[in-house]
Amino acid sequence: MTTSPVTVVAAGSPRLGGMEFTVEQERKLVTDLPGPKSKALQQRREASVSRGAGTLANIYMEQGSGAILRDVDGNQLIDLGCGIGVTTIGHANPEVAAAVAEQAAKLTHTLFTVTPYENYVKVAEKLAQLTPGDFEKHSILVNSGAEAVENAVKIARKYTGRRVIVALDHAFHGRTNLTMAMTYRPWPERAGMGPFPGDIFSVPISYPFRDGLSGAEAAERTIDYIETHIGASEVAAFFAEPIQGDGGIVIPAEGYFQRIANYCRRNGILFVADEIQAGIARTGKWFSIEHHDVVPDLVTIAKGLGGGMPIAAVTGRAEVMDAVQPGGIGGTFGGNPVSAAAALKVLEIIERDDLLGEAQRVERTLRERIGGWPQRYSFVGEVRGRGAMFGVELVLPGTKKPNPEALKHVISYATSRGVIPLDSGSWDSVLRFLPSVVISDALIDDAMSVIEEALDDFEVSVNQC
Repeated sequence: MTTSPVTVVAAGSPRLGGMEFTVEQERKLVTDLPGPKSKALQQRREASVSRGAGTLANIYMEQGSGAILRDVDGNQLIDLGCGIGVTTIGHANPEVAAAVAEQAAKLTHTLFTVTPYENYVKVAEKLAQLTPGDFEKHSILVNSGAEAVENAVKIARKYTGRRVIVALDHAFHGRTNLTMAMTYRPWPERAGMGPFPGDIFSVPISYPFRDGLSGAEAAERTIDYIETHIGASEVAAFFAEPIQGDGGIVIPAEGYFQRIANYCRRNGILFVADEIQAGIARTGKWFSIEHHDVVPDLVTIAKGLGGGMPIAAVTGRAEVMDAVQPGGIGGTFGGNPVSAAAALKVLEIIERDDLLGEAQRVERTLRERIGGWPQRYSFVGEVRGRGAMFGVELVLPGTKKPNPEALKHVISYATSRGVIPLDSGSWDSVLRFLPSVVISDALIDDAMSVIEEALDDFEVSVNQC
């Protein structure tokens, strides 16, 4: 699709709380997208980068601030993806950048398991304070979400003496060999990558839009599957994303996780909340499991924790975390001093600037702005979300059958006009919004206007066929 260069402005506030933005918070197009410099970079990429590292939009970025990305051609785009939930507090936060620079000038690496340092300890102390549960908690710091999940599996197996790991349908837990076995859909993550480890089972989730079940009914279905296909006494841990991200912003019905957590407790199964995408203030609470009023045994944390720097964690009950022998978990770069400094500053900013409240504001704005789409568009099945984490499920009109063609059209249209949403869902049919919690209401309105144009354009194209 070709568009004429235009300038579109939707001004946002120049600062939020104590945060200064280094790029104007407005959408502005000065070339077609992708622009000439992006096209040149794409040619270089194709000559040097594996095609396996696929890209949603071949628009190359040079700078970011708040909710805006500026590409190499000078276009400014509204980012509704945050690098898949990473830059929750905004791109290139100046305070985080300063903390990183200060730490990098002092100490970049020793390896905590050789000669430790305070930053690692301070992050663990803070996570013990913030994660749900009034009991002693310990942590391990690692590099990525998949690494956190993998270590949580090892810890759970060591503590329980059991081998079976249960995950939910539509889950995404990572791209390592073990975590791919816990990830639901085969394409594109798992195709041709096996064999995978055994003793991993996927069980039915509560998916209200599709199953129509109450939380209690869906939980009974899940439990029945465990009882008849696995056996509770074999299960070490039940892994759950309280709000599924890649799975399509699936939010189980009220009461589902409470029933599951009670079942786990009665049967000696550890309940693990995978908060890699939904945690660290994204949903209006520190962790999305809090919306379900459940206290997990272990929590896996990543993405938003580092504000763009690579850091992840497993935090949980001290007796569970300490079941592993010294040297049984760890890694060369896990919790390195620079990433830990970034995490400490991120957590400080969230508390100081009430970014939990800002996530709640984003939710209110999005609900008011797009909540009526299912009534307006015949192929919008449902709009759902919490905080700055929303999904729009696209269906064939009059049915609940997935509509991946609609999703492709909307994403292509939006990205060509300076708005970057994400795809999701096991059938590639859920439009996903993961904006920064510092995005202004004006930018939300502008971005949603572009998405509405895309939806209108798709409806016209379908009617013309």
